Amino acid sequence: MYVQTASAPDRKPVTVPGLRAMKAAGQRIVMLTAYDASFAWQLDNAGVDVALVGDSLGMVVQGHASTLPVTLEHMVYHTAAVARGLRSTLLVADLPFMSDRDVPHALEAGARLVGEAGAAMVKIEGAAPHVLDAIEALAARAIPVCGHLGLTPQSVHKFGGFRIQGREQEAAERVLAEARAVAAAGADLLVLEGMPVALAERITQAVAIPTVGIGAGPHCDGQVLVLHDLLGVTPGKRPKFSKDFLQGRDSVAAAITAFAEAVRGGQFPGPEHSFL
Repeated sequence: MYVQTASAPDRKPVTVPGLRAMKAAGQRIVMLTAYDASFAWQLDNAGVDVALVGDSLGMVVQGHASTLPVTLEHMVYHTAAVARGLRSTLLVADLPFMSDRDVPHALEAGARLVGEAGAAMVKIEGAAPHVLDAIEALAARAIPVCGHLGLTPQSVHKFGGFRIQGREQEAAERVLAEARAVAAAGADLLVLEGMPVALAERITQAVAIPTVGIGAGPHCDGQVLVLHDLLGVTPGKRPKFSKDFLQGRDSVAAAITAFAEAVRGGQFPGPEHSFL
C-alpha cells in the first residue's frame, strides 16, 4: 500500500520519443536499475528518467555468479513489481538469456514484458544476425527496443569473464559497425558497457539514437548504474565504473538524487570510472 498511495512528483511521463529529443537537446539521460516497487518509487520520486529491470537481478538479488540463470518468469515478476512503483519514469526490461534465440521466442518474451508486466521497452544484448532479426521484428510490432553492446553479460563465458571490449582497433571497428546495425534494425536506445572512452564517444556521434553508458566514459548521452552498486551494498569487489553515492549521505533518496545531479551536470563518470 505504501507505494500505491505515495505521491510522485508532478512531471510528465518520460517517453521513447522523448529520449531521442533529450539527445538532440544535449540533455543527459539518467537510468538506474530497480527490481521492486519500493525502490522503483524512489527512482520515480527522484526524477530518474529510465528504470531498468536488468537481468543483473540474478547477481544482486538472487546471488548467482552471472545473469545466465535468470528466466523470463523472473523478469516478468520483477518488471511487474517495478511497474507498480512508477508514475513518470520510463520502464525498460531485459530479455533474459536465450529468449532472443529466434524471432518467435523474442516476440513472446517482448509481448509478456510489455503487455503483461508493463514495460515500455525491452533490452536485448549483442548484434548477431538473429539478434538484429529480433530487433527488427519487435520494432515492427511497436515494441521499442534498447540494444546493448560492448561487455554484454550474457556472453560472459565467450569473453572469458567480465572483460572490457573494443580495445584493439579491429574490435573497436566491429563494435562501431554493430552499433550502426542495431540502430538500423530499429532500436530506440543503446546501452554501451565496458568499453574505452574513445569508442563510446565515436558510437554516440555515429548513431541517431541515444546511448547510455556504464563503464563507457562521459561522452554517452546518459549513464546507468546498478542500484546496489550506487548504494554500496553489492558484496565483494565492485566494478571500477561504479560509485557509492550513499557514502556521506543519510538516505537512499539523497543518494539517487546525487547520482542524477552528477550525471546531468557532467560530474559522473569521472576519469577514475572510465577505461582507455
